[in-house]
Amino acid sequence: MEWIVGRPGGSDVVRGYIEGDEAACSFFGRHFASLDDFRSKAEEVDGRFDREARERAVEALIVPPGADAARLTAFVEQGGYMVTTGQQPGLFGGPLYSIHKALTAVRLAETLEKALGKPVIPVFWVASEDHDWAEANHADVIGTDNELHRVELAAPDDSVHPAIHRIPTGEAITVEVDKFLQLLPQTDFSAEYFELIRGAFSPDAKLADGFHKVVQELLGRFGLFFTDAANPALKRHSADALLVELDRSEEMENVLTETAQALEAGGFALQVPILPGGVNLFLDGPAGRERLYREGEAFQQRTSKTNVTREEIRAAQSEDATVLSPNVLFRPVVESSVFPTLSYVGGPGEMAYFAQQKDYFAAHGIEMPVIFPRFSAAPVETKIRKVLDKFDLQVSDLHRPFHEIAGDIARDEVPPEARKALGGLRGAIGKSVGELTQAVKPIDPTLKGPVQHIRSQSFAAIDELEKKIVHALKRENEIALGQLEKAQVHLFPLGKPAERVQNPFYFLTRYGGAVLDELYDAFRVNLS
Repeated sequence: MEWIVGRPGGSDVVRGYIEGDEAACSFFGRHFASLDDFRSKAEEVDGRFDREARERAVEALIVPPGADAARLTAFVEQGGYMVTTGQQPGLFGGPLYSIHKALTAVRLAETLEKALGKPVIPVFWVASEDHDWAEANHADVIGTDNELHRVELAAPDDSVHPAIHRIPTGEAITVEVDKFLQLLPQTDFSAEYFELIRGAFSPDAKLADGFHKVVQELLGRFGLFFTDAANPALKRHSADALLVELDRSEEMENVLTETAQALEAGGFALQVPILPGGVNLFLDGPAGRERLYREGEAFQQRTSKTNVTREEIRAAQSEDATVLSPNVLFRPVVESSVFPTLSYVGGPGEMAYFAQQKDYFAAHGIEMPVIFPRFSAAPVETKIRKVLDKFDLQVSDLHRPFHEIAGDIARDEVPPEARKALGGLRGAIGKSVGELTQAVKPIDPTLKGPVQHIRSQSFAAIDELEKKIVHALKRENEIALGQLEKAQVHLFPLGKPAERVQNPFYFLTRYGGAVLDELYDAFRVNLS
């Protein structure tokens, strides 16, 4: 199989940043293509992180199978840096793009380490504090029947929305594991992956635990290290930063509002709306993980309408550091306060968040990391390539409604003599109608209307005839078009690029771990 490597699209500000547009780049500060900008960021990191701070950062890391723990010793002793990326947990590893983010971070870290002459550690942050169960609870995979299937785990309680790391999978996971494995093929590679999935997603493990085990097992050998949003050391080292955000919430709202206004004035859309009174923190409460809002001198948990004082929040965090957590805008600031992050590898949505954050980072005394757009990769299996070549199509051509694709192909299949005859008929009618219009004009100018009506009826009849010809060709090519429709399911399931839907075990069970090595080789980072 082949991988067509590029970068995913995104909003105007994201595309502008990738393309080097000055207006868009101004919201990001440093640029991902500039080695000098990475060197400048390294100097800023060195000003905040001494040996002790780097030792604290290492305490918050998880060493996966296959990784070299000695790298962390060198990182501390030599004053190293980190390239980070992350994703919320997903059932059976979630979509393929989590792998793409991780391997992009690995390749960027390798490039920066050579350029800077110091260890650069790639780190994957598992966002287990997120509470969007509907995004985490399913896996989509194309089965052996070439149809897309969704395996989904029901929420234990739909009335509350706790952080994902708190949600047990329970006995229901056994049924979903069986469903998932039945969709995958039996090959020489299947057994080891089936064993990994069964061991990772068991009734006594939470979904976040299963995600960790899967991605660590798959990616540890590439030198990727991990952390978790609910990691005890991470929560301990970031506790003060969260309280600072609580105390300065109104100030931070103003900073974010000014940036939002500047973005909109520049013609760019906001990824995250800035809500009046909103604090960039969540507190566990009666309805699960709840956003805090200022309410006079106190705060309100918006979902349950529970009021809490500053002192109560501090006391709750002191007792259990996991009850207080950052929102999507504050999370990267927390990360950069704990880790010496040179660069964050993000997808288009995350990059749009960062466009709102440069001044917000600065308000916390941190310069925003260099935002590096992850690589995208469209997987094209040999069977799919054959279909594309048969119809002389590119991958991007299939990102349209199938009836439009089929119609275009059928029209292209219309024999040249038929197209010529139809064109000649239209031309003859047009010419004759023009002559008739001129002939009847002296008799009665109002006859022009009936003549034009004849023209319209004639052209409509020809159009209908052409549709029937195309439809007949579609019937004749039904098998070939069916192959093309299956190819579209593989390349754009649910109308989205495969990397955003398809689970990686589809490829791993068919082709083995070599597909990860192919991606690693294909993701090449060049800085100037």
